[in-house]
Amino acid sequence: MPTRKIDMHSHWGTKRGYPMQDAEGLALQKSTFNSTAKFVTEEEMCDYFRAQKVTTILDLTFPVFLPVEEMKPHHDYAFEVQKANPDVIIGHWAHFDPRRGEEGLRELRRCADVAPGFFGLCVGGAGNIPASDPLYDPFYKLCIEAKLPVLILLGTTAYGSGARGGGGVLLESAHPRHLDYVAATYPDLTIIAGRPAWPWQQEALAVLLHKRNVWYELHGWSPKYHEAELKYEITRRLKDRVMFGADYPLISYERLEQDWRAQDYSEEMLEKIFYRNAEAFFHSIGRTPPGA
Repeated sequence: MPTRKIDMHSHWGTKRGYPMQDAEGLALQKSTFNSTAKFVTEEEMCDYFRAQKVTTILDLTFPVFLPVEEMKPHHDYAFEVQKANPDVIIGHWAHFDPRRGEEGLRELRRCADVAPGFFGLCVGGAGNIPASDPLYDPFYKLCIEAKLPVLILLGTTAYGSGARGGGGVLLESAHPRHLDYVAATYPDLTIIAGRPAWPWQQEALAVLLHKRNVWYELHGWSPKYHEAELKYEITRRLKDRVMFGADYPLISYERLEQDWRAQDYSEEMLEKIFYRNAEAFFHSIGRTPPGA
């Protein structure tokens, strides 16, 4: 029987929202995640979440590379699916290329105003622009004003993985030093660090232990591949701040729950990881946790 899970980061399983939108990206999914692309309908996706006892925040990634006017229908699509399925889709992460300037800021503001639930900015190094770049400053200021959380992605990424030259993606854009800079510069910003930070996990732990108001979600990796330092801190100094993230549909919930349970974590710690720490996060930002 699946355990209840609050998933702080996954993607769309539908053809319209799938994180890989080209043949090359779909082909690389097998080598990177050991899974195969299979598109489902919105109803099938949400029924799967229900069967797995999942409530999730979905990341609609690919529109970041589109002109702002072309992004809007994708954002509205995400909101409409959420309105029809509020029991399992609790919110969204959206990406913005900071070089879009005022246009991007207006769309971020619009999304914040019309989103039917949780909404936040995801900073994943779009265009090889790290989170510490001054181009993001107006976006962070708007997030503080609008009380929007920011998810800053760390470590290696699946995007471009296996392609010649990594598809031009610079991994350094997701180094934990950029998280450290943003957390220090904007102490009023609600920040979640995303992904295990390999190959800079120790640096990420140093930032998290120093900036104790930064939360941490662990999407994109099976826990059996977590480094020893991360496993150690999950049950100690990070025990109240580590949250479950999946990366569905690239990794299945069945596999992730099995792999988490195969580690040496107590049932109490697994409950913290799967949903209790996320509940505390929602309380910290003045929101009712899903299922409460």
